[in-house]
Amino acid sequence: MTPTDQGLMLGSLLLVSLCVGAAAAFDSRLDVHWELWKKTHEKKYQNEVEDVHRRELWEKNLMLITMHNLEASMGLHTYELSMNHMGDMTPEEIQQSYATLSPPTDIQRAPSAFAGTSGADVPDTMDWREKGCVTKVKMQGSCGSCWAFSAAGALEGQLAKTTGKLVDLSPQNLVDCSGKYGNKGCNGGFMSQAFQYVIDNQGIDSDASYPYKGQTQQCSYKPQYRAANCSSYSFLPEGDEGALKQGLATIGPISVAIDATRPRFAFFRSGVYDDESCTQKVNHGVLAVGYGTLNGQDYWLVKNSWGSKFGDQGFIRMARNKNNQCGIALYSCYPIM
Repeated sequence: MTPTDQGLMLGSLLLVSLCVGAAAAFDSRLDVHWELWKKTHEKKYQNEVEDVHRRELWEKNLMLITMHNLEASMGLHTYELSMNHMGDMTPEEIQQSYATLSPPTDIQRAPSAFAGTSGADVPDTMDWREKGCVTKVKMQGSCGSCWAFSAAGALEGQLAKTTGKLVDLSPQNLVDCSGKYGNKGCNGGFMSQAFQYVIDNQGIDSDASYPYKGQTQQCSYKPQYRAANCSSYSFLPEGDEGALKQGLATIGPISVAIDATRPRFAFFRSGVYDDESCTQKVNHGVLAVGYGTLNGQDYWLVKNSWGSKFGDQGFIRMARNKNNQCGIALYSCYPIM
C-alpha cells in the first residue's frame, strides 16, 4: 500500500468515524421524522457524509423553530415558524441560492409619485389577490432570480388591472435577456432594470411560451408570444412606508426589496413577521400585494418566490410601521403600462 493509499484510507476512516460520532450526537427520537422529512421534500444526498451534515443542520433548525414557537405560545413573538423544504440549509446557503438582489446605485426617483392623490383616503386593508391581480406563487429554486419574479409579478398586476386578464409572465425571459441592463441572470439583478429591458424590448413573453428553467440560458424572446408591455416605471419615495401604503392602495402590486437573511425568515408560517434583528441591507426582491392589521399588528402582505411550501402558502406578512423594518420601503418600484 502506497503512502497515498494509506492517507486516503485514513482520511475515509476519519470521515466515517466523524459521521458515526455525529450520528451518535443526533437525537434518535427524530430518526423517523428525518426520514419522513426527506421523503416529503424529495431530498437525495450524495453519500452518508452529506446526509450527516444535512441532518445536523436540520436538527439545529428544528430546535430554532421549536424554541421560537414555545416562546410565541408565551406571547413573546407575533408569528410562528414551521419546518419546510429549507430545513437542511444554512442561512448563508439560503442567501446564496435565494437572496441575491443587488440594488443599482444610480436610481432616479420621481419627486412625488402621487401628485394629486397624496392625502387621499386609502383603505385600512388591501389585498390584490382578491381583485384578481396576483398569479400563483412560483419557485425560483437555487437560482438567484428573485428580482425577475418580483418584476414579472408587478407587470402581471398592471396587466390584470388594465386589461382584466391575469396572465403568468416569464421570469425566464428576464433572466436570459436583460443582461445588458445590469442584471446577472441567476446571480442577481434588480426589478427596475428588468422593467427597462421590457420597455426597450417592447414586450415580455408569457410564462407558458417561455417557461422557467432555473438557470441562465441563451435569450429566446419571441415577439409573437408577447403577453405584456411596459412604457415606463417609477420609484416611490425612499423609505416612506406611508407612500408604499398609498401606492399599494391605488396602483397595484409593487416590487420591493427586503433583508431576507434572518434565520427565522425562511421558516415563517403564520402571524406577522416582526424581527428586530432585521437590517436595512436589502438582498431579496419580492412583491408587496397588500397590507392590513392582524391582532393589532400592522403588516405588509408579501408574495415570495420560494414555492408554496414557504410561509403561508408562499406569502409572508411582514411588520409595517416599525421603522421600515427589513428595508421594505427603500426601493419600492412599479411599472407603468
